[in-house]
Amino acid sequence: MSELAAQIDRYLAHLAHETRRSPRTVATYGRELRALLEFVTAQRLPASAGALSVTALRSFLSHRGGHPHPATTSRRLSTLRSFYRHLAQRGEVRENVAANLRAPRVPRGTPAVLTIDQAFAVVSAPSDDHGRDEVLTTRDRALLEVLYATGGRVSEVAGLSLADVDVERGVGRVVGKGDRERLVYLGEAAKDALTLYLRVRSSQLVRDPAEDALFVSKQGRRLTVRQIQNVVHRYGALGSGRADVHPHTFRHSAATHLLDAGADLRGIQELLGHASPTTTQRYTHVSMDRLMETYTRAHPLGRACPKRSTEA
Repeated sequence: MSELAAQIDRYLAHLAHETRRSPRTVATYGRELRALLEFVTAQRLPASAGALSVTALRSFLSHRGGHPHPATTSRRLSTLRSFYRHLAQRGEVRENVAANLRAPRVPRGTPAVLTIDQAFAVVSAPSDDHGRDEVLTTRDRALLEVLYATGGRVSEVAGLSLADVDVERGVGRVVGKGDRERLVYLGEAAKDALTLYLRVRSSQLVRDPAEDALFVSKQGRRLTVRQIQNVVHRYGALGSGRADVHPHTFRHSAATHLLDAGADLRGIQELLGHASPTTTQRYTHVSMDRLMETYTRAHPLGRACPKRSTEA
């Protein structure tokens, strides 16, 4: 085994066991770093991270794809920087050459959101889904209510355990990016839906008393991120007629509706667990766009007026 291969294996083990990164994150980092190893081997470059130059790393990034999306290149750069930062902290490289790589600017689009009526229609859709088992529709209603009420990331909601939620008080505790914990809040609708779901969860879904996941499958095991995405996609189409409804759509919608109702950006930032206020500020553009649409429809001068006749 080459030195670079050993360095990569140790780094991935560090991510998995010491920093407790998600399996999906570890797999993504592993895929990029093993591609680096293959590139180094094919190009007959020194098989050690400390012997690779900035030029070699740039060549690797260029080799990885013809014209990747800036977000993809940014993710690859982040992987290399994190890998080299770890090696530098351990004294395995004298210089963090990856720090000299420049990331492309990633354009931020306007988040897709539901109207309030659409959000209500989507979270209510399971109650009208008579072709599905009533136990599952009860669970699905509670899941959708929690996603909308908390604005939580899908991974955060998937990771909720019974001990993390106090239904009576209407609060929950989620673990977000960087293993940062924060409180989320449940509205009355989410509390009511959770109360109904918890009754069927214990009596008809969970067979193993040791299973502590809040949301479980019909086999009684913790719902995966993919399973939650499928639930949201199903009821997004049924409730709103839209095919583009995903868990993050609820997150964007919750933030936008809070802002429209008068919540301040700082409070929304804390509720959503954004590390930077810049991320939260995207929602001001959504609100302004919606305001302009309303203005254009409603104001007498919002649309181009027909020319008035000058004839007497």
